[in-house]
Amino acid sequence: MAFFSPRVHIEQAYRERYMANSINDFSPLEQHLLNDFQRDMPLSPTPFADMAMQLGVSEDDVLQSVKSLQEKGVISRVGPVFRPNRIGVSTLAAMSVAAKDLECVARIVSAFTEVNHNYEREHEYNLWFVVTASSDEHLDYVLHEIEQHTEYPLMSLPMLDDYFIDLGFTLKDVAETCG
Repeated sequence: MAFFSPRVHIEQAYRERYMANSINDFSPLEQHLLNDFQRDMPLSPTPFADMAMQLGVSEDDVLQSVKSLQEKGVISRVGPVFRPNRIGVSTLAAMSVAAKDLECVARIVSAFTEVNHNYEREHEYNLWFVVTASSDEHLDYVLHEIEQHTEYPLMSLPMLDDYFIDLGFTLKDVAETCG
């Protein structure tokens, strides 16, 4: 089995305000970037130039549109999706943080390069994040360091079973469904 999918995934962060948007709220280029490259971004030394060639625009046009979508909060990241625990190790972690400390603790957690995202949840465990590391020993060290720097205990929830959930969807379908 391959340790990563031969594609680059554009992870979309559709917040409530974007879910109500129509496909017409995006330029034709943005529509194509959002629809056509969620799953099949070219895996090459020049992916944006390859996308531009497929779309009949310049590489700069693609880069400017991606930057604009990121600034608007429509795209949260552009990067590869690796199969969990094929390169290194990872865990989902959760912390129960006092509301008054949440923003500060989240900043401390986010400062660790091994943390690839964190988010607030409405729950007793209100701060959730994923930590990746090169080995079990390094992962344990990072988790310990996070607890030491935040002065809050954390709960590590390593993956036991691997389930693939395709989070990509066609923007057109969203517009029709929400319209």
